[in-house]
Amino acid sequence: MRAHLGDQLVIESTRSGAARRDGEIVGLHHTDGTPPYDVRWSDTEEVTLLFPGPDAHIHHLEHGLPGTPHGSAAPDTGVTEAASPGLPSVGTTNPGDIGRRVAVERRRRGLGREETARRARMSPIYLAYLEEHPADPSVASLIRLADALGTTTSVLRGGGVELPPGQGHALLHPRLRDLGPDECRALLSTHGVGRVALSAPDGRPAVVPVNYEVVGETIAFRTAPHSLPAAAVGAEVAFEVDHVDDARSQGWSVLAVGPASVVTEPDAVRGLTERAHTTPWPGGKREMWVSIRPTSLTGRRITAADR
Repeated sequence: MRAHLGDQLVIESTRSGAARRDGEIVGLHHTDGTPPYDVRWSDTEEVTLLFPGPDAHIHHLEHGLPGTPHGSAAPDTGVTEAASPGLPSVGTTNPGDIGRRVAVERRRRGLGREETARRARMSPIYLAYLEEHPADPSVASLIRLADALGTTTSVLRGGGVELPPGQGHALLHPRLRDLGPDECRALLSTHGVGRVALSAPDGRPAVVPVNYEVVGETIAFRTAPHSLPAAAVGAEVAFEVDHVDDARSQGWSVLAVGPASVVTEPDAVRGLTERAHTTPWPGGKREMWVSIRPTSLTGRRITAADR
C-alpha cells in the first residue's frame, strides 16, 4: 500500500453492524508512501497514527492518478509519486493555482507554513506540497485553510475572479460599525492595491487603482508623469481600500483624505523604491512617486450583528 498526502484512507469493517470509517492522510512517515500514516478521521477530526490492516484501502482523491478522471476516486495501485509520469517528481516545484493563492494569502498575513498548518489542522508537509505542486485539496482541507487564512474557499479556488465582488446576499441581521484610526491603519497594512479618487485634467471625476506603499503616516504610489494618477499632485484627493467576503457577506473599507504631492528628495525616492513590495502592475516606466498625507482617516466594517 502506498499513499500521498491528502489521499483518503477508508476502512471497510468486516464485522456485521460495524461502521465504515474514513479519514484524510495528513502525514507520511516514509518517503515512498508506505505505512504508517497520520490520519485525520472525518467523524472526530482527531489525528492518529495508523498501521492499515487488510480492511483498509486508499482513494487517491487529491491528485488523480494517470488515466483517472480529475476528482474521482481511484484504487491504490502501488504506483509511487516519483514513478508516476502524470505527477511531479520529488523535489520539483510547480505550484498549481490553488497552491499559489494559498502561498500569497499566507505571506500577506505574515504567517509561516508551520503556523498556517497548525491553524488549518493539517500537516506542514502537506501544506508545503500543496504550495509547491499542482493539487486539488479536499473540500474539508480547503475550508480549514480558508478559515486559517481569513479568506474564503472561493478566493483560494479563484472563483469569480472576473466578476465584481459583493454579489452575495446581504446578512439577515447586519451590523455596520465605524472603525477607529488605529484599526484603519492596520487594515491599510504596509502595501496593497487601492483606489485614488481625483479630478482628471478635463475636470471630470476619476477613480484609478494603484499599487501603494504605507510609510509611517504617508501613503505613496508610483506612476508616470503624464498619467491620470499624476493629476492627483497638488490637489486634495481621496484614497480608498476595501475587502469584501462574498461567502460571509461581510467586508470593510478605509478612506483616507489629504493633499497629494510629488516626492522629490533623492534619498526619499531611493528609500521608497528600495522598500517597495511590488513593482506597479501596469508595467512600463513609472518612476514618479506621489505621496498622500491623510488629514482624515475613517473606515467602516459590516459584520453579523450579535444576537
